[in-house]
Amino acid sequence: MSSGTQQVTDTSPHSAAAWRQIVSRYQRPSNGRAAWQIANTFGSYALLWALLYWSLSVSWWLTVPLAVLAGALLVRIFIIFHDCGHGSYLSSLRANNVVGFISGVLTVTPFQQWSWQHGIHHTTAGHLDKRGTGDIWTMTVQEYLESSRWKRFAYRLARNPIILFVIAPLFVFLIMQRYPSPRAGVRERHSVWWTNLAMLCGAIAMSALFGFWAYLVIQLTVLAVAGAIGVWLFYVQHQFEDVYWARGSNWDYVSAALKGSSFYKLPRVLQWFSGNIGFHHIHHLSARIPNYYLQQCHEADPLFQQVKAITFFGSFGTMRLALWDEASRRLVSFRQIRQARRGR
Repeated sequence: MSSGTQQVTDTSPHSAAAWRQIVSRYQRPSNGRAAWQIANTFGSYALLWALLYWSLSVSWWLTVPLAVLAGALLVRIFIIFHDCGHGSYLSSLRANNVVGFISGVLTVTPFQQWSWQHGIHHTTAGHLDKRGTGDIWTMTVQEYLESSRWKRFAYRLARNPIILFVIAPLFVFLIMQRYPSPRAGVRERHSVWWTNLAMLCGAIAMSALFGFWAYLVIQLTVLAVAGAIGVWLFYVQHQFEDVYWARGSNWDYVSAALKGSSFYKLPRVLQWFSGNIGFHHIHHLSARIPNYYLQQCHEADPLFQQVKAITFFGSFGTMRLALWDEASRRLVSFRQIRQARRGR
């Protein structure tokens, strides 16, 4: 098996009972661990913005690398935001909501609306009949072949790396998330408007301090870097060759977690910046486990270590994958489909 694939040998019912017992030990938030993570993450982010302000009097050659580093750190803030959305980060619901809202303003993401949509993702991940909310557009081979020429073009465009990892994140975070979803409830709608207001106030204050154009360039750089990394992580978590997809009653929660969510084994420094989210199979088994316990849970039992790791360099091979082949039960590339059709 290549380093860009993943396999689980056992997701039988008896193992489902076993994982429930194991993960229960890691579902209690630690306010101490969370407080330290907030301090070293938000503190480092504030320090970077202070350095960015200072760098403007030195050189843009210093400003841009600092902005890139701030973008990487914003990914870690988003993981804190993400855990707060699951109510798993702190023991207090109110504290989760407060930290989640602040993190949401920094990551330009409305907390309540995103949490609601992400909750749908957790209950539908790997379900072919329930695609479309909180996931990356994925078509089956048959759907693609039966589509119009325009839809095929749109799909290939959406799967282009420049669109997928550069343009789409900025569009989603800066434009789409400024408006409530038509299906959103009152609380979710209000979260969008309050986040927008807080972002506007922050932008006015920072523009007054940095200068409008300087702040705009820095903020766009930070968001572009964070968005590209964030979408890449999400992509690798659910888009690999042997990923799990199923229809109807054949869909199984444990299989969708252990086979449909990757173990993305990153170098230590990247694991820190990404808030341990590479242990995504554990997260999908139980969203109540905060990020600071994911690695410990993964290492707690051989059951979880049956998930083969996707390595950092091996993960780049996933970019060629684009369509779910229901016959072979794996993701395949456009090229493989062309070759298969020529061989008929």
